[in-house]
Amino acid sequence: MGVQHHTVVKFGKVRRVAMMVTPQCGGDFKDEAWEALSTLRAILRQQGEPMEVTMQTVFLRSREDVPVAELLFEACYGEKMPLTLFVVQPPCAGRGIAIEAWAVGTTHAKVNYHDDHLVTVEYDGLRWIYASGGSLHREGRTAYDQSLDGFQNLRSALNRGGVPFEDVVRTWLYQGCITEEVDGVERYRELNRARTDFFADIPFDKRPIITGLNGHAIYPASTGIGTLCHGLITACMALQTERKDVFLLQLENPLQTSAFDYPKEYSIKSPKFARAMAVRAGEDVTIWISGTASIVNAETVHQDDAAQQTEQTLTNIEQLISGENFARLGWKDAGATLGDLAKIHVYVKHATDYEKVRAVCERRLGRLPAIYAVADVCRPDLLVEIEGVAFSRVREPGHFPGGDL
Repeated sequence: MGVQHHTVVKFGKVRRVAMMVTPQCGGDFKDEAWEALSTLRAILRQQGEPMEVTMQTVFLRSREDVPVAELLFEACYGEKMPLTLFVVQPPCAGRGIAIEAWAVGTTHAKVNYHDDHLVTVEYDGLRWIYASGGSLHREGRTAYDQSLDGFQNLRSALNRGGVPFEDVVRTWLYQGCITEEVDGVERYRELNRARTDFFADIPFDKRPIITGLNGHAIYPASTGIGTLCHGLITACMALQTERKDVFLLQLENPLQTSAFDYPKEYSIKSPKFARAMAVRAGEDVTIWISGTASIVNAETVHQDDAAQQTEQTLTNIEQLISGENFARLGWKDAGATLGDLAKIHVYVKHATDYEKVRAVCERRLGRLPAIYAVADVCRPDLLVEIEGVAFSRVREPGHFPGGDL
């Protein structure tokens, strides 16, 4: 069995499991893939109730392995195929595959597998929607056109589930050759330009769930990260509810300039995403942390030092999710620590930096479920990027934050 790194989180009667699996046996790609899938199934059997996987990201060493992986995963899941992203980012441990997956107990939750690009989960008056815009290859299109197509495909998938785009709370953007310049313009900057143009038509200032910032656009949390090919993979998570005790909070970091306020030297149109999105449902707070790097204000710090960039990145996350930051933004009874992280995903630009990056993460986070993958980060001088999810509880049950905001 692969390393069984997983975290179990309970929301009332509902059990959710975050799993990060890297195979250990070696062998050819099929052997590693079956080991990883068998490990996932073993973790789910340990939970004591029926479990179903809702979304998974499969990190692969080579694009040539994608067709084989697709066949293996379809054979494993059958009609209950979760939303699945196949991303060409080689696992740092030297394996051909690693899997990040989320599952939910179906004793008290209902999962609907609508199609290959849309899965929904319902429990306790909450409806979570997982959608994908598919995998787009360059095929002569510009990075701008490709990115715009990706967002439009996401919207189409959401529409099939009756979900407007303004319900999106988290996006993932896997862009091939992210820092490559075409006609003097970096591909990531063109992605940001397309995102800004697409978001211009989305009423993020009129979200159905209370944000306390009426009249202001509340952008989703996001990760924009590189892959080893020229494709683009887009995915998102949305939330719908009629509950009156559910709130959203866009988290920004006092150590960093908000991405949407970056000066034009970093992008013609600034990246439109939040540093994190907090979802408060009753007494439970879930914090979806965007891809975070060694940036203070708007500048890269600790250039050419992967270990120090990792330290700064974790400090940025620690400050972002802290009780002090929540209080600064209006939620005085909420907040989290690094110890509340359920999992992390660490993107390392150079495989040779893997051991030193992992050493910093394990010293500060312990043996937290994690996947380390080789990927280009959105700036040439950034060596590490980390995203994650934290779970915590409010200190004042029954208190609604609306009045504080």
